[in-house]
Amino acid sequence: MLIEKSVKDFIYEVKSDNPTPGGGSVSALAGSLGAALSNMVGNLTIGKGKYEEIPEEKRTLLEINQEKLSFLIDDLLSIIDEDSTAFDDVMKAFKLPKSTEEEKQIRSEKIQLGYKKALEVPLKCAQKCLETLNLQKVFAEYGNVNAITDVGVGTLLAYSGLEGALFNVTINLKSIKDEEYREKIEKAVKESLEKGKELKEEILGIVYKRLS
Repeated sequence: MLIEKSVKDFIYEVKSDNPTPGGGSVSALAGSLGAALSNMVGNLTIGKGKYEEIPEEKRTLLEINQEKLSFLIDDLLSIIDEDSTAFDDVMKAFKLPKSTEEEKQIRSEKIQLGYKKALEVPLKCAQKCLETLNLQKVFAEYGNVNAITDVGVGTLLAYSGLEGALFNVTINLKSIKDEEYREKIEKAVKESLEKGKELKEEILGIVYKRLS
């Protein structure tokens, strides 16, 4: 499993001539690191120092988001390995026989199913990264100011994971023939990207303000 490798081994695996792990797995890793950094800021904030001076509703939100981020880290870590095999069904389908019309039809259907599976994994990654961004604002606003740059880096990583994953969705979507399905996914990609950019800019604005 990729997530069991050392950081060094994982990086060298990425730089090899093997197509996996590629951008999809790296996007999931980026997202998990972004969530982990915000989690760290939570650990440096909740119950520490002047924590009781933070408004009660914000303390509650910090604690709720802290727990949610822990689950997102695990979700994104699992996607690192899941993404590395997401394209396998497409490759298997291309190897199916195509001597008869029936075989061609079966092969074509399997290829289409394979491409859908291949894009749904990075789409899930993008959704998890967007969830991470949604949870990070309160850490930027009320997290330990000495760790405010960690919130910023975590936000950049979560956004990179989001847009990186959507690259993989988009490239696989080009091979989908189902018009209705393609339009639905295109809409999801557009909305996720727009929301992600908006959240990233809002959170980074808070980070820069607290830095100054």
